[in-house]
Amino acid sequence: MDFPLFHLDFMGDRLLIAIIAIVHVIINHALAVGFIPIVTWFEFRGYNESKTNPEEGKKWDELAYKFMFVAFVITTSIGALTGVGIWFSAALISPNGIGSLIRVFFGAWFTEWIIFVLEVVFVMIYFLTWKKSRKSRKAKQRHITVGVALSIFSWLTMAIIVGILGYMMDTGSWTGNQTLVDGFFNPIYLPQLLFRTPLAFVMGGSVALLLTVFYLKDKTEFRGKVFKNISIWMFLWTPHVLSAGVFYYYKIPDLMVGNIPVAVATQQFQNWYDYLMYFLIATIIVSMLTAIWAGLVPNRTSKVLLIIPIIAAILTLGWFERVREFIRKPYVIEDYMYSNLIRVEDYPLFKEEGILKHSTFVSTNEVTEENKSEAGKNVFLIACSRCHTTNNLNSIVEKFEKLFMKEGELLDKQEILNYVPVMHKGRYYMPPFPGNGEEVDALADYVIDLQNNPQFLEGAQSGGVSISPISTYMKNKE
Repeated sequence: MDFPLFHLDFMGDRLLIAIIAIVHVIINHALAVGFIPIVTWFEFRGYNESKTNPEEGKKWDELAYKFMFVAFVITTSIGALTGVGIWFSAALISPNGIGSLIRVFFGAWFTEWIIFVLEVVFVMIYFLTWKKSRKSRKAKQRHITVGVALSIFSWLTMAIIVGILGYMMDTGSWTGNQTLVDGFFNPIYLPQLLFRTPLAFVMGGSVALLLTVFYLKDKTEFRGKVFKNISIWMFLWTPHVLSAGVFYYYKIPDLMVGNIPVAVATQQFQNWYDYLMYFLIATIIVSMLTAIWAGLVPNRTSKVLLIIPIIAAILTLGWFERVREFIRKPYVIEDYMYSNLIRVEDYPLFKEEGILKHSTFVSTNEVTEENKSEAGKNVFLIACSRCHTTNNLNSIVEKFEKLFMKEGELLDKQEILNYVPVMHKGRYYMPPFPGNGEEVDALADYVIDLQNNPQFLEGAQSGGVSISPISTYMKNKE
């Protein structure tokens, strides 16, 4: 391990990324990818209507501007902060994983960052020049063109990132060829992109319906037209969410069944996907019914009713993100790097010589009777802390207690020693233990000590950094 290990023992490292990432994805899908095209479409409606009915054209344009105000404020504040936050938190918690992804996808990420910068520029231009665009029809045409460009670039940023997310789940032929093209166009890329795109459009439509109720409180004919247009938009895209979801659903189990020999674990995984499909089907039904109701009886459509499809879509997307993270276990990059940030190809060496000997930022480079407790802590940080805490959320002590003991009893060291070397065979989502026998023994002692004497484990960000005695010796020798 070549990096100091950041660790949040009170909540777990992965929860930090999960919270930031899910908030960002919801904002990105609902307000950037799915909502901006509706805003641009409404502005274009206003431009066309103004030829024959200037008063109604002005209403369409004004409503589109109000929509864009909401999108502008949220995407440039919470959306931007969480976008940066994903990079920041992932680099802290998974530096090896991020480093590997950057090496593979440097060209793709460089392109995405250029597109992202242009997207930000288009957002600023599109919103801040809106009132000036009303001065002439030619100015309005140029402004609508900016909206179209913004819609395309918002989708392109998602399309590029989905390639990287899919690669982490299934590297495909990359392990043999190791090219950018093989990694980017992985087996999961198309199913995931086809699912996310219409889902984003449906979420954008749900947001537009709710905002219409807030901005058009009077039950007028124009409000009915707005509802009808949004309902048509949602009605057109909702079936695609279902078909793409089914495509994605059947793609993943086939992949996992081929990789997972344990029937019980495979069944557990299948149950996760059953729940996701229930959420998806419920969201489809709710979205379709809401769209039909709003289109047919707009004057009887309430705010409470329009909040329901938004909540359903957020729950579906959030659950989808949770399952997407789960399915790639025990890897952070499938067939290349385990979730403990250790490469698959390094395991034989670590199994023979130990992980402590080859770790830079540890206080012990081997296990002795004198340093066993400290060595056990170092082993836990390297092998376990990416997913587990000591005595808090997803506690390693609690996991062992559920496996081996009744309430009020103490853990038996021999049971831990027997279990750790083979744990990945019974729980496929657990990476194999990367160290040697002495390190398993030190880890077992540390877990038992945590049970008897609960303690808070500080990460490098608060506890400081230790340099391996071997690394210090080699540096002094040079």
